[in-house]
Amino acid sequence: MSGLLHVHANASQCFIDRNRFFSLRTAFLVLAFTYLVTSASAQGRKRVVPGTAITPASNQAVIEEVGIKSHTNLRLVVPPVAGPSEAPPYLGYGYETPASLACIYRVVSPIRGCNPNSTTRTPNGGSQSIAIVDAFDDPDAAGDLAFFSSQFGLPFNSKKFKVVYASGTRPALDPTGGWEVEESVDIEYAHAMAPNAMLYLVEARTNNDSDLYSAVLVAANLVRCGKTTACPASASGKGEISMSWGGAEFPDEAKMDSLFTAANIVYLAATGDAAGVIYPSASPNVVGVGGTSTARSLYTGDLIQEISWSDAGGGLSFYEPTPSYQSPIANIAQGARALPDISADANPNNGYWVYDSVPVDGIANDSNWWLVGGTSVSTPLVAGIINAASTVSGHFATSTKDELTVIYSEYANHQAYANFWDITYGACNYYSGSFSAGGYDLCTGIGSPKGLQGK
Repeated sequence: MSGLLHVHANASQCFIDRNRFFSLRTAFLVLAFTYLVTSASAQGRKRVVPGTAITPASNQAVIEEVGIKSHTNLRLVVPPVAGPSEAPPYLGYGYETPASLACIYRVVSPIRGCNPNSTTRTPNGGSQSIAIVDAFDDPDAAGDLAFFSSQFGLPFNSKKFKVVYASGTRPALDPTGGWEVEESVDIEYAHAMAPNAMLYLVEARTNNDSDLYSAVLVAANLVRCGKTTACPASASGKGEISMSWGGAEFPDEAKMDSLFTAANIVYLAATGDAAGVIYPSASPNVVGVGGTSTARSLYTGDLIQEISWSDAGGGLSFYEPTPSYQSPIANIAQGARALPDISADANPNNGYWVYDSVPVDGIANDSNWWLVGGTSVSTPLVAGIINAASTVSGHFATSTKDELTVIYSEYANHQAYANFWDITYGACNYYSGSFSAGGYDLCTGIGSPKGLQGK
């Protein structure tokens, strides 16, 4: 990441920038505290101090539900909000925007430092379709996406966004609000990287695996032919299906792998926010998306380096053998499916700005803006990048295995990656026992996207 490293010209400039940053930070925290104390709206909901980290109840994994239900992979941080009418980015804060992420991953022409407060160029590519599969109903999905797009200057055409009820009936709300913010994360950042793709939000009735996997089948039909029912063999639609959820591995999981084999679709799933492997990311027919961290300067907010995120999921599957496309890393895989395949920023400490107007876990947040991390955010981001890349090349992969074969072909060049950032610093996994290293590793996989080639 040396091309993004920013070095100060002299120590005095460091001192000036440091004072400026912390003065702004103090001012915003004072304003935020005053606002939280004086505001009388959202009665009956908890008010929490800005900077508080929240793990929504929808993330909860219960052992009795393994192989039966799936969970989200979200981490939320209450932002330093000065008032509900003030919108991000906030000067002096290094949290990620569509423009800063597009800069880091070179979806657009990058600028030095990819600073969220000075990076304004947003993507305008994408084509065909992206389907997001989630559980429960987000009644404000369309409005939140439109507001988010307007805030960050993203192209938005309401005719290119559609909410589909997988069961044919509108699902209930998730009482925790966690799945609703999951839906906002997913649609906003898939759209952010490929704003001209047709975007479907496919809502499963519940987070039961039976409902979610049925929704995956509906999503495949929508991508291939724009219908919820089975497509004819001649259907020519192409694109991606993003699944930011998952659950612990289970012995019969391989029987589900055939669900992710529709023609001309690349399936992606989050690898989770804790050590170990989850399904469906473990499927050989799914791109497992892990997490990194964008380390930024305390003084300027400029990007210093992309490193591994210690909480990102990954490791070796208990039940899935090494697929053929992972033969270049056979010494690491040791006969098992290795995860992740690819990664992107997921650290909530420098999270993504997300707009979601549904309360989460009874917490008052009158601005509706959250800072969100977790592999739930990196997954739709990568789905959008792959869609944008396929649009530029004119080649949409015929399957996930096709896509992963292309991705792993880069491993032969890991001494000088052309199409991925090689993450070489940080630790992850149980006991922090896995380390980022040159080439493939169990913290970040091949690495993170670099440009629109080789995907």
